[in-house]
Amino acid sequence: MTTTNYERVCYRTEQREENVPLRNVNNGQLGYSFGCTFAGETVQVKLANGELDSWSRDECTESPAD
Repeated sequence: MTTTNYERVCYRTEQREENVPLRNVNNGQLGYSFGCTFAGETVQVKLANGELDSWSRDECTESPAD
């Protein structure tokens, strides 16, 4: 995801308290954002199975909600 898209996802997550649907481009996993770490450019995600993970902005993309 580009820096602009990352910033938009983080704004929606942190300021508007939205859980943005994301897809991991490496393994196809789906998750919803619940936080961002700007220093490392990562998004914290809750996966469909309830597990928590952290993805770098380069390994995820915004996904349509299922």
